[in-house]
Amino acid sequence: MSPSRTLPTFLSSEVADHDNAKSCYVTMGTRVFDVTDFIDSHPGGGELVLEFGGKDVTEMLKDESSHTHSEAAYEILEDSLVGFVATEKVIDTAVKSSHPDTILPLPATQNGLKELKQNGAADAPVYASTGMSTEEDLSKETDLTNDYKTHKFLDLNKPLLMQVWFGGFEKDFYLEQVHRPRHYKGGASAPLFGNFLEPLSKTAWWVIPVVWLPPVTYGTYIANAGLSSTMEEVAYWGLGLFLWTLVEYILHRFLFHLDKFLPNNRVALTLHFLLHGIHHYLPMDKLRLVMPPTLFLALATPFWKLAHFVFYWNWSVATSVFCGGIFGYICYDLTHYFLHHRNLPFYWRELKKYHLQHHFMDYENGFGVTSRFWDNIFGTRLAPAPIKTS
Repeated sequence: MSPSRTLPTFLSSEVADHDNAKSCYVTMGTRVFDVTDFIDSHPGGGELVLEFGGKDVTEMLKDESSHTHSEAAYEILEDSLVGFVATEKVIDTAVKSSHPDTILPLPATQNGLKELKQNGAADAPVYASTGMSTEEDLSKETDLTNDYKTHKFLDLNKPLLMQVWFGGFEKDFYLEQVHRPRHYKGGASAPLFGNFLEPLSKTAWWVIPVVWLPPVTYGTYIANAGLSSTMEEVAYWGLGLFLWTLVEYILHRFLFHLDKFLPNNRVALTLHFLLHGIHHYLPMDKLRLVMPPTLFLALATPFWKLAHFVFYWNWSVATSVFCGGIFGYICYDLTHYFLHHRNLPFYWRELKKYHLQHHFMDYENGFGVTSRFWDNIFGTRLAPAPIKTS
């Protein structure tokens, strides 16, 4: 198999972005070379390498007025070959293909779509924040090897958590990458811990009602004894259910998407990845769509205390409100799973479309999952997706 079929293809704009000491590419014609490791050992100084970062060096290597490079320089470049520059014809072919990922790696195809659209050659929208165009992109299998070579972020062939911890990523780079969705091979779960802890990171959707419906039912039953009527309990229970919708919005917007306010250190980034980052990185992972019971217990405990602090005059009132809220959470987690993985009746189809737009179009808005009510109230409703023109 020839190298052109085994190495990734880059857009010229992608190559141009690799112009710094952390990642430095140069080109000769259509070939792309990663010379990052050569910066410090370049005889003329690393600044000369960086001067040509992201650029073509063909003429510079031959320039006798400055310094004609030896055969050894060309050998070093050949050893650093990482891919090829996509020509306009290749990009156009990928755009028109029903399987563009067989021609270009998916990120290159998506960015190519964006460039072609800007030049009037394509009409499919591409969202800069996610690199995706449609809901279907979320389920297109990622070429794991090419994705790592292209983005230098996480190798999906290896356990992810320690890569985040030891990666030394800057916050801006981490946030850019973690919000560009990938899809693991065969729809399976990518390794997170890579050891005996792995099962603890996975939760099937049916675990949620099995674990939480019994205590909610029991709590509702015993709370009734301290209330004057069933209707009173229904009212307080309904209040808890309504309050959950606000809690859902607040948690999703201000905790799960703390994003820009994260400290720029590996502790914060690793916690962010565990809490919600992995969901945006691998949004179609069936076993990481609902919250593991241990994590939810940790998040729910402060709300138990809060409910009994606010409604201090009556334990039964506080418990009814809390149970209504936990039932709201059960509905939320099941809804979240079904929005990603089930065909649904009309109302939920609209919710599904809305939520998946949060993933592939604009992760900075659209925080409501079970409804869009609080997005409308607080001005974070997603804008309608652009209508494709014929």
